[in-house]
Order: sequence, then structure tokens, then C-alpha cells
Amino acid sequence: MKILVLAWEFPPRIVGGISRHVAELYPEFVKLGHEVHLLTVEFGHAPHYEVVDGIQVHRLPVGASHNFFHWVTNMNESMGRQGGKLLQEKPFGIIHAHDWLVADAAVALKNLFKVPLIATIHATEYGRMSGLHNEIHHHINSKEAFLAAEAWRVIVCTDYMRLEVGWALSCPSDKLDVIYNGICQEKKQPRREFDFWKFRRRFAADQEKIVYYVGRLTYEKGIDLLLSAAPSVIWQMGGRVKFVIIGGGNADALKRQAWDLGIWHKCYFTGFMSDEELNQFRRVANCAVFPSRYEPFGIVALENFAARIPVVVSGAGGLPEVVFHSKTGIVTQAGNVDSLAWGILEVLKNPDYAEWLVGNAYRDLDERFSWTELAKQTEQVYERVVQEGAEQDW
Repeated sequence: MKILVLAWEFPPRIVGGISRHVAELYPEFVKLGHEVHLLTVEFGHAPHYEVVDGIQVHRLPVGASHNFFHWVTNMNESMGRQGGKLLQEKPFGIIHAHDWLVADAAVALKNLFKVPLIATIHATEYGRMSGLHNEIHHHINSKEAFLAAEAWRVIVCTDYMRLEVGWALSCPSDKLDVIYNGICQEKKQPRREFDFWKFRRRFAADQEKIVYYVGRLTYEKGIDLLLSAAPSVIWQMGGRVKFVIIGGGNADALKRQAWDLGIWHKCYFTGFMSDEELNQFRRVANCAVFPSRYEPFGIVALENFAARIPVVVSGAGGLPEVVFHSKTGIVTQAGNVDSLAWGILEVLKNPDYAEWLVGNAYRDLDERFSWTELAKQTEQVYERVVQEGAEQDW
């Protein structure tokens, strides 16, 4: 089967989880014998066309614009043109759109070339913003609903997202398929050796435990909640702990919060960190914390499962489906600072328990989060749609 995929981010362009999702799912489709073409956005010096792990990647030029929605329009026009060329050259069995940003191009190609469309909704504007509060929120919500309505089937990453997409986008439940995100096997392999203590001392003193967060520095990720929980953890650990915040973006408000709480000396804001350096960092850390207010899935939890780092998460969104409380990690009450502090201390004060959690989590990767198996589940959705599409009069 020939598959046309539309995604606005793909490595080396990494904005959120879509990039890694697409980059790790579709090589498995190539292994299954499918031909995959990906339409995405040009980035830096990355080639406009190349084959990456079997995926034929088309990076398209998009005119610069100071208006985000104008840029999205330009991107869809580029994807529509290139997609049209590909669909004219050879028959495709499926078009797969990842999130609302590529909806216009995907729907236009579906209707023009009569190729069934599948959509993956990775998150909703309603969920991200805890409601729709202005015209921009309503506009994005309408685009998400448009994509869900035009798609033959809609894939979501957790049962939580099945419910959210159902009511936020008025999508019928029998149109939704739940397929988890995964992690590629390479991330479970031993990393190359490095000077452990020299690297670790860049972030903390030898006697300090390292508690860290990695991800976008946005309100929905709850980093402010982690900082609010930090004083209690620092006090109960006798000061022998350091909080490391990893991620690009504007950290000024968070830094100001750390200063006002009197914990500036116990915090380290690293800014952006490369994947290679992050892999090394995970080997020196003692606890990973993801205190999200909203989280459809939480791929970062899987990355820490693979790195054998105990995880503490909030109970927001799909995280409790990924992290089983008291079995593969600690799940705390979303938005509750005291609960978050308790969860972190459970890990730091009970190393044998933490190691037991890590072992369970590592085994869970093969049982529930293997891209090989998840690709087969997605393939079943494709095959169902192709068969149903062949029986319909377009």
C-alpha cells in the first residue's frame, strides 16, 4: 500500500510529540512492505527530499509570515501542490493527516483524488486551554472538528483522548480508534560511555539527588507546580537535592518564581538540550517529574522508562494510562502541590522501591509500547478503511 502522510513537524524540526511519533511509527510501515511518502516543512539545511529510515520525506518551502495562521495557510498550499503531484503520478491507498494544521491540504487531496483520509488528533485546543476563551481558540477548535468530520476514521493515543475528542469535536465514538504512542527499540540500547561524574557535576553536587523535568516550558506542563513543591522536598531531604529544568522557551517567570521561593540555588535551568546530551543526562538523574495540567499521552514518560529512571507524574489526561500508580511509577493528584512533593519523596527516600518501579516500567515497554506492534494496529485501521472505501460510491 502507498501511504501519503502530512505532518507539520518531522526531525530535525521538533516542536512537540508529533515529530517523534511520525519519525518512529512509519519506519515500521516500511518494514511491513508499505511505501510511505511524508509531506512536511523545510527546516534549516535538511534536504528537501531524502529517504529517512525508508520514509520518502518531502520537505516543502513555506513562505515566511509574521502571522501564524497565514503561515499555516502557506504550508497547506505547498502540501496541496506537492501532494497533488504525487497522487497524479501513482495511486495511493491512504492519506493520513496529523493534527489540524494540515487539515485543509489533507481534506482537499482526499476529495479531489477520492483517497480515504485518516486523522490522528494528538491533542485538542479545548484540552490545552482548559476551554475555548477567544476567537483563536474557537478557530483552532473548528479546524480540529473539520478534520475529524472529514476523516474516515480518527486515531487517538489514549482512552482519555477518545472521550475528549468525542465531546470537544463532536466526533462519534464508533469512529475513534485508540492506539498508544510508543518508543523505538534503539532508545532501550546501552549508550556509549562518558565521564559520569564529570558530566553530573555540571548540574549538581555529588551528595545532591537530581530531580528533573524536560519538555516545553508552558503553563499546561505544570513546571510552576514542580517549583512550588520543591521547598518541601528540599527541606525533607536535608537540602540534598537539585531541581533541573530542561527545555527551550521563555523561562523568565519560572526563574522569578524560583527566586521568590528562595530555592534559586537549588534550581538549574539548562535551556535547550540536544538528544545526545539528554541521553547522558538521564543516566545521572534520580527522578523524572511531569506535573502536567493537561497531557494527552506523555511520551517523555516512556523515554524515562527506557532510561530506567523512576517517574512521578500528575493524574492529568492520559498519563495514568501510561504510568500505572505504584507499579511503573508514581501518579499524583493533578494540580496538587502537596501530592506532587509526596510522590517525589517516595522515590528519593525509598531507593529499593524506586528500583522496583523502574524494572516494571522497563518491562512494560515491550508489552504495551512497541512501535512494531502499534504499527500493526494502525495497519489494521488502514486496511479496514481501504476495504470500506472500495465499497462506497464516492
